[in-house]
Amino acid sequence: MQINLIEELKWRGMVQDIIPGTEEQLKKEPTTAYIGFDPTAESLHIGSLVPILLLVHFQKAGHKPLVLIGGATGMIGDPTGKSEERNLLTQEQLDKNIAGIRNQLSKYINFDSSLANGAELVDNNDWFKHISFIDFLREAGKYITVNYMMSKDSVRKRIESETGISYTEFAYQLMQGYDFYHLYTTKNCKMQMGGSDQWGNITTGTEFIRRKSGGEAFAFTCPLVKKSDGGKFGKTEKGNIWLDPERTTPYQFYQFWLNASDEDAKNWIKIFTFLPRETIEELIRNHEASPEKRILQAELAKEVTGFVHGKEEYEKAVETTAKLFANANAPAESLSLDELEGMEGVQKFEYSLEKIKNGVDIVSFLSETGIFSSKGEARKMIQQGGVSINRKKVSGIEFEINSGLLLHDRYLLAQKGKKNHYLIEIH
Repeated sequence: MQINLIEELKWRGMVQDIIPGTEEQLKKEPTTAYIGFDPTAESLHIGSLVPILLLVHFQKAGHKPLVLIGGATGMIGDPTGKSEERNLLTQEQLDKNIAGIRNQLSKYINFDSSLANGAELVDNNDWFKHISFIDFLREAGKYITVNYMMSKDSVRKRIESETGISYTEFAYQLMQGYDFYHLYTTKNCKMQMGGSDQWGNITTGTEFIRRKSGGEAFAFTCPLVKKSDGGKFGKTEKGNIWLDPERTTPYQFYQFWLNASDEDAKNWIKIFTFLPRETIEELIRNHEASPEKRILQAELAKEVTGFVHGKEEYEKAVETTAKLFANANAPAESLSLDELEGMEGVQKFEYSLEKIKNGVDIVSFLSETGIFSSKGEARKMIQQGGVSINRKKVSGIEFEINSGLLLHDRYLLAQKGKKNHYLIEIH
């Protein structure tokens, strides 16, 4: 039985805006579609997982995915969702970023050229580098009016803001529209997908194709993932959750999903896994019957960590978690030097022995090590009973760190809240 891709994606909460006729086009024939990725860093982060998963779903349903890396548009910057112009990248940094992203995507999407629907990777710099400014104005500029471009939310908000918008960023919409037209004419690409914040840029492409070649193109977007508490998805106090294990370890990655709230886990297990509907509905029922077991979070963390980092790294993350929390009640003084130095899943800091010889107050210690970003934040957490040193709760801000607390004359263990563990080396 042929899968109804749009119906499946709607159930998973992965469709927001859709051009009429898109669902019918996908039912009618194998279709080529693309998603663009901006090479702003060498690694993608979990905000990019939704478009990656869209491409995987698309390919599994028998369609052909194109991955467009914005080598040219990346040099300009997309104004969508930005309050001010971002720094322009050098060609060297851009090449490095493109290579890193290409390498990552090949882990998740099948680029086997012998397959009828094998994915292809394209870089829009390959066609833009041959187009002169005059040619671009003639080939693209005359087909889309300024009125049309200014009606887009992303542009209008910037024009009305104090910072305004440069012509460079204003032209981004036209360049992205031209990308779609180029792929439509050279690769028979009839569809574009992306995040809902890209709807304005995407529909400019379909309009461009209609006006310049009289063709019909399709598109749909997925909602931007949000956290139920209003916090930004994919961000922690340490910054982005990256797909690169050098930037975010598989253990930290696993912990991010494991710590999802019940409400988020119910939504995310549909979006971020390929588990079938019946399995997910059963998991939700079991979770609601025994929420304290955190069944959903465990399954979510297993599936996403396995998809991004592989089964072996997932198993290591589970093992590290077990080691870290299983003996969490054992006195810190009972830990051997090997156990301390071999701890995984803890963040490691250094601190000066000179500073603690005469004693240093706990608030200064926590902010100077970097465990807390400010003294105020440290003070507040201590007063709430959320800080431990060597597995003993700190009773108040008058607590002092001194050399008598050192484990094996060299280390201190600190804990912030329930999940954040730190090993501080004193030398």
